[in-house]
Amino acid sequence: MLQTATLEFFRELRQNNHKEWFDQNRSRYEKVKKDYHQLVGRLLLQMQKHDRDLSMLQVKDCIFRINRDIRFSKDKSPYKTHLGIILTPFGRKLEFAGYYLHLDEHEGSFAGGGCYMPQADALRKIRREVSDFYEDLAEVLHAPGFVKTYGDLDRDEGMVLSRPPKGFDANDPAIEYLKLKSFTATTPLDASWLSDPDGAEQAASLLLELKPFLDFLNRGLRADNL
Repeated sequence: MLQTATLEFFRELRQNNHKEWFDQNRSRYEKVKKDYHQLVGRLLLQMQKHDRDLSMLQVKDCIFRINRDIRFSKDKSPYKTHLGIILTPFGRKLEFAGYYLHLDEHEGSFAGGGCYMPQADALRKIRREVSDFYEDLAEVLHAPGFVKTYGDLDRDEGMVLSRPPKGFDANDPAIEYLKLKSFTATTPLDASWLSDPDGAEQAASLLLELKPFLDFLNRGLRADNL
């Protein structure tokens, strides 16, 4: 999936995360970027075969810059030491649920997707869809492929309300999902995937298990139900 030289670049970057080292190794980074873009293109091609919502995407719509936003962070390291791939309908500029692949040899890689920390209007739309069509959501989340790969939606600490959100009843059958602040599902990837020649295809098969869930979220996000 990734070239050995790409993995080695990030191993060294973790130990030398400063501008001087990066400038000295910029030619190596250009090769890393090319490898990254080729991987994204390969994954995107696989995903577009099965999800028409991604048909208009190009590689440039799915990648991230290596520079970190350090304005509000205590960690002032200027560069990311992982690669991310995001596949969202119509690109990253519009707020829809999408697929995400996180590649990090050191801290751990994962595949997943959904809608992470949506803005207030989008969050209300999702919650209304969950409440009004909970049977549809339950069918999606209980599908054997989803359960085997993802188990359930993520419930990270701090991402769940202690009380029902405003406007929703505590007795709503969907209440445990309505309390979520993010609607995502993730599954870890073994480090061996990073260098597996068939890694992109295998990652696509995992991500596509999320398609019915993303379709559910995006149906709500497209609705004029505020």
